[in-house]
Amino acid sequence: MTLFWLSVGFGFVTASVLAISAVGLSLQFGITNYINFAYGDYMALGAYFTYVLNVEFFHLEIWIATLFGSLLMGVLAVFVNRFLLSPFARRFNKTFYVMIVTFGLSLVILNVVYSIWGPNVRAYSMPIERVVHIGPFLLTKYQLITMVIAVALMLGIHLMLKGTRIGKSMRAISDNTTLAMTSGIDTKRITTITWFLSGSMAGLAGTVLGITEGNLTPAAGELFLFVIFAAVIVGGVGSIYGAMAGALLIGLATEVSVVFISAAYKLDVAFVILIFALLFRPSGLFARPGKD
Repeated sequence: MTLFWLSVGFGFVTASVLAISAVGLSLQFGITNYINFAYGDYMALGAYFTYVLNVEFFHLEIWIATLFGSLLMGVLAVFVNRFLLSPFARRFNKTFYVMIVTFGLSLVILNVVYSIWGPNVRAYSMPIERVVHIGPFLLTKYQLITMVIAVALMLGIHLMLKGTRIGKSMRAISDNTTLAMTSGIDTKRITTITWFLSGSMAGLAGTVLGITEGNLTPAAGELFLFVIFAAVIVGGVGSIYGAMAGALLIGLATEVSVVFISAAYKLDVAFVILIFALLFRPSGLFARPGKD
């Protein structure tokens, strides 16, 4: 029973990382209507930006480095969209071609990261923290901060979508881009903001993934991307709140599964859940009519 509750506790940590990344990917998909297959590499690159600020040059405290590293990844995501993805999206009507470009972009970023930082496992400069008991859970301070950040970010996204002009414009573009343009919404500006948010959340997710796992590798984002897709698809593609719910379900399921099966197969649990969701609820377990 102790192992079960320990797994549940870390399941909430994994779900927090998943929620940040899945919501960032869903925001981008809702506006552009295509999947960015380089998103996992955005996570890795953002994590290495934080590593540079925390370890190699400026030696900033980890959370300050995380903030600036994530914002830097957001700025880079805007530039990549402006000068690479957006021109392809305007030229080709089919999103398939843009998705192929994101595949190529993924390979480029991965090789850039390998060429600069190499394949060796790295770690952030952080003081060693003792674990703390919270009820039946056993967590570190960094894991608790990660969960707090995820909850605060999800609340902030909810308030932005429901209560701000930018959020309402995002929802309008997601529903009907042409109608949004004729209604006077600056779709180019909103798309830029969305890419900045999506890129920043990718950088944040990659960093907290490295913090919670205690190591950093160039391929970490790509490996985690499959789990992100599982959360997004299970929750309902394009649904922000579905992505949150899917992240919670997948995060808990993968970590709790280690009580019953080998930890080496825990990611396969996400694949099994994804298969069943596609078989019995292809629109997503938490999908509903219309878009959030």
